[in-house]
Amino acid sequence: MAMDVVDTIRHADRLVERELGGEERQQRLRQRLREIYKSQGIDVSDHVLDQGIAALEEKRFAYTPKGEGWRRSLAIAWATRARWGRFALAGLGLLVVGWGVYYVTVAAPRAREAAALTQELETGLPRALRAEHDRVIAGTQDAAVRADAARLLAEGEAAARAGNLAEARIRRAALNDLAAKLASTYAIRIVNRPGEPSAVWRVPAANPRARNHYLIVEAVDRDGRPVEVPITSEENGETRRVSRWALHVPEAEFERVRRDKLADGLIDQPIIGEKLAGTLAPRWTVQTNGGGILSW
Repeated sequence: MAMDVVDTIRHADRLVERELGGEERQQRLRQRLREIYKSQGIDVSDHVLDQGIAALEEKRFAYTPKGEGWRRSLAIAWATRARWGRFALAGLGLLVVGWGVYYVTVAAPRAREAAALTQELETGLPRALRAEHDRVIAGTQDAAVRADAARLLAEGEAAARAGNLAEARIRRAALNDLAAKLASTYAIRIVNRPGEPSAVWRVPAANPRARNHYLIVEAVDRDGRPVEVPITSEENGETRRVSRWALHVPEAEFERVRRDKLADGLIDQPIIGEKLAGTLAPRWTVQTNGGGILSW
């Protein structure tokens, strides 16, 4: 009977809020409850009503939800897994696919590039620097050239140990270029073909009253094929690899070649220089400072 009273009060929220609390309110509540049961033909004693009211005040039959917490959140998530599970599974699938694409297109290439860089700095470059240095040493007896090769080797190895890839590669390229120059052989001859000039003169910008005299020359191998060599223009400092350039000579050499060609259209001694293996600079048979120009 007490539980029935509590149940009646629990479903009458407004009645509870309005009547419960204080002695006078309890009296009014007891009277209202008696009227409720009397209207239903049930005779209930005051003792039973008091027990019901006391149980209601003690919240003996009321459920008080627990506060928020990880256990409650976990239980709610498990209970509603059918609703959110498919979305979570789809999101997990997208995450796995996205990670796979990122690994294949970004992470793996970066890892391979880093491994290759480490291998080049620790093994590849030091070995290549040593090999190019040995080529230079084997190709010349010139003490100055050997000292230059030793300097480039030391600088390249230091750069590799410091992780400076660019500087180490520059030193390797310099050693390679030095070895190639030492190994090259070619002759330098005056251009002596119909319709082509063999000599020119220029007025320098710094001194309009002067004249610079040049012989038009070309580098050729033993079979007469052109050989490209690095030439720096004394007019603007530009360096290019060319097989033909104008060599700066004194006016007397210029006049000698001009008269020789005017005599019969041919130059009797066109070879004026030779680059031998193991050397860096040609040997000249004419007076020259080695300077030149690239256009005329």
